[in-house]
Amino acid sequence: MAGAQPKVSRRAAEAAVRTLLGWAGEDPRREGLRDTPQRVLEAYRDWFSGYQIDPAAYLRRTFEEVGGYDEMVVLRDISFESHCEHHMAPIVGRVHIGYLPADKVVGISKLARVVDGYARRFQVQEKLTAQIADCITDVLKPRGVGVVVDAVHECMTTRGVHKRGVSMITSRMTGTFRSDARTRAEFLRFIGMPDPET
Repeated sequence: MAGAQPKVSRRAAEAAVRTLLGWAGEDPRREGLRDTPQRVLEAYRDWFSGYQIDPAAYLRRTFEEVGGYDEMVVLRDISFESHCEHHMAPIVGRVHIGYLPADKVVGISKLARVVDGYARRFQVQEKLTAQIADCITDVLKPRGVGVVVDAVHECMTTRGVHKRGVSMITSRMTGTFRSDARTRAEFLRFIGMPDPET
């Protein structure tokens, strides 16, 4: 959870939106923009709901009766939307998660919820990748975790250098995913990515 921050009133937040509209050259009193501050606040409530969530809580309900299953568990193509903490522009992409259970597994929907819990905050992709991997490692205590994030940053595609068709890939490997090249290669093969070390 984020550290304690001063509470901002709804009225102050709406006034801030009106100020930005005026700064951009608009008249916030015109009909089409009159309700925009309220709509922006509702959008922010959805986009940044991760600040109200403890992602680790999703992983605490596990299953231990798995018939001795101890092979890799992989969940691919978990879509997410986040926002760049530098420009407040959208980051849109997908996350691939793999882990080698020690003695318990978690429902796969919980992995997707962990992604959303961290993505629905202001982010940088490197930190998002590490947070997801570290949360799974800390709570499930598996033999290893692999997380790969592939995303498009609109702070790069819609402003600045305006480069479309560019995505950024980050990864975090822990335990056997880091120490065993075969485990890492198997994970990367499962998610359709080549192992850069082969």
